[in-house]
Amino acid sequence: MGFSVAFRDHAPIELSWSEATGAAGDSVTVLPIVVAVAVLTELSLALMLLWFGVFQLVWGLYFGAPISVEPMKALAALILAGTISTGEFLIAGLLLGGILLLIGRTGTIRRVQHLLGRPVVRGIQLGVALVLLDTGFRIGLGDPVLATVAVLIAVPIILRGNVDASAMAVLLVGGLIALSYAGFPSPSVPSVDGMLLFDTGDVTLPAMEATLAQLAMTLGNACLAASVLMSDYFEKDVSPDQLASSMGAMNLVAVPFGAFPMCHGSGGIAGKYAFGARTAGSNIILGVGYIALALFAVALVAAYPVAMLGVILVLIAAQLGVTSLRRAHDYWLVVPIGLIGVFVNLGVALVIGVLVYALLRRG
Repeated sequence: MGFSVAFRDHAPIELSWSEATGAAGDSVTVLPIVVAVAVLTELSLALMLLWFGVFQLVWGLYFGAPISVEPMKALAALILAGTISTGEFLIAGLLLGGILLLIGRTGTIRRVQHLLGRPVVRGIQLGVALVLLDTGFRIGLGDPVLATVAVLIAVPIILRGNVDASAMAVLLVGGLIALSYAGFPSPSVPSVDGMLLFDTGDVTLPAMEATLAQLAMTLGNACLAASVLMSDYFEKDVSPDQLASSMGAMNLVAVPFGAFPMCHGSGGIAGKYAFGARTAGSNIILGVGYIALALFAVALVAAYPVAMLGVILVLIAAQLGVTSLRRAHDYWLVVPIGLIGVFVNLGVALVIGVLVYALLRRG
C-alpha cells in the first residue's frame, strides 16, 4: 500500500512501506558516521543532517530514481582517526567538489577510467576499512562497559544474517541512552557556528593526500560502480561523468556551510534496492527524515555514548573490508595497498597502487 504519482520521463514516485524501508537501507552507513564525526569534531550534526536531507530530495527528484547520498568514507576515516583536522577535512571536500565538477563537465572519466584499475580502488577501500577499524577499537576501549553492551546488541543481529541492521540497532540504543541523560530535545534552528570552519592555513599536504585518497574511492565507487548499479537496478542511463558533476556541484555549494563532504556511493544504492526502494520516493522519505532529525538532534550529541560509536565504526569497517576483498581478485596488490593506507597514509597508497598497476599493464 502507498501513494504513487508519475514524475519526469513517466518515472513513478511511490511513498510506500517498501520505499521507507529502502530509505533505511541508505541510512545505515550515513547516520553512524555522521553522528561519530559530530561527537568527535567541531562540525554540527544538525547542519550535516540538514544538507544530507536537502540533497536526498534534490538528486532523487533530478535523477528520478533512488540514488544515494552518502558521506565520503575515506575523508571520514581520516578525520575520525585524527589524521586531518576539521579545516583540512573541509578543504579536501571543497577541492574534491571542484575536481569532480571539472572531471564531469569535461567527460574525463570516460577517457581515463582504464588508468584507475579495480585492484587500486579495492585496495583503497580496504585501507579505509582498516583505518576505521583501528579508530573504532581505540574509541571503544575508552569505555569497555558501554562497548560490551554495543557488542551484545550487534552480535545476535549479525548471527541472524542482518549485518546492515546491526550498526543501526547499536546507534538507536545509544540514542536512547543519550535521551535518558539529556531528555527529549525541543525543536531548534541549526546554529551557524558549524559553518566556515576552515581558512587558507588548512591547505596543507595532509589535506592534499586526503583529497587523493578520497578521489580514488569516489571515481571507482561513486562514479563507475554507481553508474552500473543505476542501470542494473533501475534501468536509468546515468553516466559516471553525470554523477561526478552532481557530486562536484553538491560539495561546492554545501561544504562551506557546514555539510559533510558527500558522494553517490554504490553501497547506498545497493542498500536502497535490497531494502525495497524502487523509486525516488525513498529519497523523499529519507530527505524529510534527515531534515526532521536536524531540528531535534542537537541536544543529544553531547550526551551520546562515544564508546558505542567505536563499535559502530568497527561494524562499518568490517563490512567495507569484507566487501572490498570479496569483490577483488588481485589480492597480492589489493592487500598491500590497503596496508600502506593504514600504516603510511591513503594518498601514498593511491600513488603506489596506480604506478604498480600501470607497470603491470605495460608488462
